[in-house]
This record gives sequence, C-alpha cells and structure tokens, in this order.
Amino acid sequence: MGVAAKCLEGLLNIFLRSILGTIAIFLINGGLAALGLTLSVGINLVTFAVVGILGFPGLLALYSLGIYRML
Repeated sequence: MGVAAKCLEGLLNIFLRSILGTIAIFLINGGLAALGLTLSVGINLVTFAVVGILGFPGLLALYSLGIYRML
C-alpha cells in the first residue's frame, strides 16, 4: 500500500466520522429538544471538523462546552 493510498484512507476515515458525528449531533439535539432541554450544538464547519478529527471525544467535548456555557 503506497503513501498516497494511506493518505486517501485517512482522509476518507475523517470524512466518514464527520458525517456520522454530524448525524449524531442532529439526533442528540432532537432528543434534548424533545426532553425540553435548551442545550444544543450547532451544525457547522467547525463542529464537522472537530467531530471528524477527534471522533466521539470531540462530540463529548462539544456538549461539555455547551453545558459549561449554560452555567
């Protein structure tokens, strides 16, 4: 496997995690809204990149920042 193939695989991995993370944000925001909680994380390029690069810990960090902002 060449260097270009590994780079392409890494970029594809980040992109797929970004897509799945954005879907997770959308679903979590909907679930929180159904419970009457006002905590929500916006879906934009920054959150797309954070979730793609950091994965699940990035998703937790985004919601942790939202909780901190509410305090």
